[in-house]
Amino acid sequence: MTEQPSLSFFARLWLAFLCFWRVLVSRPFAQAVHPLSQAYDAGSLKAGAPSLPAPKPEPKPEPPPALPPEREHASALLLLSMLQREGRLVDFLQENVAGFPDADVGAAARIVHEGCRKVVQQYLALKPILPESEGATVSVPAGFDAQRIRLTGNVAGQPPFSGSLKHHGWVTTEVKFPSVSPALDPRVLAPAEVELT
Repeated sequence: MTEQPSLSFFARLWLAFLCFWRVLVSRPFAQAVHPLSQAYDAGSLKAGAPSLPAPKPEPKPEPPPALPPEREHASALLLLSMLQREGRLVDFLQENVAGFPDADVGAAARIVHEGCRKVVQQYLALKPILPESEGATVSVPAGFDAQRIRLTGNVAGQPPFSGSLKHHGWVTTEVKFPSVSPALDPRVLAPAEVELT
């Protein structure tokens, strides 16, 4: 370890003046000097350049706790709840309709369709991805969005492609769901109903 040069009286005076003000106005500087001052008073401070204690690493903020699945998917459960309330969709899907005549299934489907359509129109704005009618010949350009257009049939070569439109697709342009209250359990799609007599 190299010896530090001895400081003259005026150098020590200037250092005392600087340290006095820095200790007074800077908490980190004062906290760094304090252990050195204690070590000097105890006689354990060695000659030479003192090593300052390493700064403590700042604790990393804890990540927010993971939401339970019913809270993470609350908006999807809310939509299913609305489809049940207006169109009895869950009841229809949970029913085994194989044993019912087609006329009964068709009549039930009309009720489900009307209620579910009302919910979709109230909370979602939808538009077709391709404006042409189904069955029309359409051109698929190079660089098309594979999420919006799915090619079927004999797919070979490079775009542009030409083919028959089997389904125009749908895209959501606006979502207007109400916020889910934390007081509600989103897992309850429809409460049980008990009629009292």
